[in-house]
Amino acid sequence: MFSALAILLTAPALADPVPSLWDPALHLDKPDISGLKAIRFLTADDYPPLDFALADGALAGFNVEIARALCEELRLPCTIQARRWDTLVEALETAKGDAMIASMRTSPDLRSRLDFTAPYYLTPARFAARKDVKDLEIDPLSIAGKTVGVVKGGAHEAYLATFFPKVKAKSYDDFAALHKALKQGDVDFVFADGVTLAVWLGGEDAGDCCAFRGGPFLESKFFGDGVSIVVRKDDSALRHALDWALARIWAKGQYAEIFRKYFPISFY
Repeated sequence: MFSALAILLTAPALADPVPSLWDPALHLDKPDISGLKAIRFLTADDYPPLDFALADGALAGFNVEIARALCEELRLPCTIQARRWDTLVEALETAKGDAMIASMRTSPDLRSRLDFTAPYYLTPARFAARKDVKDLEIDPLSIAGKTVGVVKGGAHEAYLATFFPKVKAKSYDDFAALHKALKQGDVDFVFADGVTLAVWLGGEDAGDCCAFRGGPFLESKFFGDGVSIVVRKDDSALRHALDWALARIWAKGQYAEIFRKYFPISFY
């Protein structure tokens, strides 16, 4: 299906959209957390604005603030430790931490070894264009014949080839080259990861040149099922507690506040 999938968005309409991944009509009972005394979160520190270290070494970022909000909601003390990305899974499996909140996407291998909360954000694909290109609803007919830049060999290139066969796809080695091509007008559009595009669009390098066009594309076959907090398979009590707390901070508006702080340009 080529069209963008519908997602629930917060009001007001004038604000950049923040996704609701939790059904407001679904009532979740507070889990029994009497067996939980504290939560040790594991994250990385080199993926701004999701997780990064400040000049004084303190951790910040969307993932970090979500973790702190969950601990506050559960009224549990917590620690957040940064580790090298390639050591995170091993650290969780060997109980050096209790939960990982590091924007690690699920995979069949990880699901066979670890457990996951419901997603707390999705990773949609988005089109972007220079600001002098009018906003329009993106579909295969509306941009037929246009040149669209993609990163070579990735899911976005495959999706474009499958559902937008009449565009002129132009491949680039990495995101930096892709963004440069759009800024310089070498392509009409780019089609890429919405999170990465949102960060670039709001940064100095983009120079206010460009903006999203059309809506988000969320087909899980190409772009995954979203990003979850990861726990060990024997920690179902913790997983249930985190799911409950995620729904609570959404309902209270705290999730939206944190999201807008780190993503002033929404990737949805």
